[in-house]
Amino acid sequence: MKLSVTVKPNNKKPSVEILSESEWIVRVREPATEGKANDAVLEAIAESLHISKTRVILLRGMKSKQKLVEILL
Repeated sequence: MKLSVTVKPNNKKPSVEILSESEWIVRVREPATEGKANDAVLEAIAESLHISKTRVILLRGMKSKQKLVEILL
C-alpha cells in the first residue's frame, strides 16, 4: 500500500491526520534537518497503524514535505 504524505515539521502538537485512504498529513515535533523529521514521520505512521517501523519505507521525498511512503503488509 502506498501513501502520499504531507509532513509538517516543528509542530507543537504531533498528530496523524488521515484525509483519505492514500493521503495523510503527519505533524511531528522534530525539525526538518539531518533526517530527523523523516524518522519521526515513519515512526508516527507505524504507530498509528500498529505495525513495526521496519514495515514503513520512504520511497520518495527525502528532502521534501511531500513524501511517498510504502506500507509492507
